[in-house]
Amino acid sequence: MLSFTKKQSGFTLIELLVVVAIIGLLSSVVMASLNSARAKARDAKRKVELKQIQAALEIYYNDNNAYPVVGTWWGLSVNGGSKTTSGANAYIPGLTPTYIPTLPADPSGVTTGWSGYLYRSNGSQYKLLSHATGPESFPGAGQPFYDPVRPTWAWMLCNGEPACSTW
Repeated sequence: MLSFTKKQSGFTLIELLVVVAIIGLLSSVVMASLNSARAKARDAKRKVELKQIQAALEIYYNDNNAYPVVGTWWGLSVNGGSKTTSGANAYIPGLTPTYIPTLPADPSGVTTGWSGYLYRSNGSQYKLLSHATGPESFPGAGQPFYDPVRPTWAWMLCNGEPACSTW
């Protein structure tokens, strides 16, 4: 007599769990790499934008024999006075639109606390600050954009003392 056996096909629960775990692990590695690449792109954009502002400030100085004067730190952030990127309330007064079409906003889009670009000047010196993305992106002493006052949270461009080392 012939006997028919039914062959079961498909995956066991253990096999499915292993596959799901592997996919989850791979996706977390990809996301970490993607986030790191985004942070590096934001930091690269910050460097370019700080240099653009610096160039506009130097042209302004050549025309006016002084940098735009502000009493304290001005920026787009709440603590920087919630200024704008152009017009009468710009975070660097008098620079737009003659010397730069519009002032850049930090690529992170964050405007809480002291975040974003900040500017301070007494007319003869100025200092530009930008918050960097993370500890791995901060410049060290002697490197471009290093801020001795804020070595673990900001980059800076300045044009002399006391702005560079004490503001």
